[in-house]
Amino acid sequence: MKTQKLKKLRQANDYFLIDKMRKINLLLLAFSFVIFSCKEDVVSKPKNLIERDKMVAIIYDLSVLEAAKSQTSGIYHYPKSSQFLKEKYKVDSLTFAQSTQYYASDMKEYKKIYDEVKARLQSENTKLNGGKPIKENTEQGVLR
Repeated sequence: MKTQKLKKLRQANDYFLIDKMRKINLLLLAFSFVIFSCKEDVVSKPKNLIERDKMVAIIYDLSVLEAAKSQTSGIYHYPKSSQFLKEKYKVDSLTFAQSTQYYASDMKEYKKIYDEVKARLQSENTKLNGGKPIKENTEQGVLR
């Protein structure tokens, strides 16, 4: 009887040690992932990077274009995004994608870009609304 209890106790102890080792290994793995993923240059700068101000203007225009498409579904024929980029900004979609990837690799800078776009959209909405500021419903992400 005592030997069975000792065996069970040893098995429980072994299980506890193995479980603890697994947790330590997972913790070390997660820690090493965080350390190695925090490199400075995750995405290299593309040769034909779109300037920051031009990127803000492109994202703004694409936002307006997509909003117009969603509001008039089928009534008007708006240009495709890639066609729009080529015609207005003389930028191909690959250059835009590479520039977006580069700017997105620095989340603080990318957020600043989108904050500028948001401010510009709100400013235009205020002008169109007769100077009255637009209230934002943060629950649904809808401007009113």
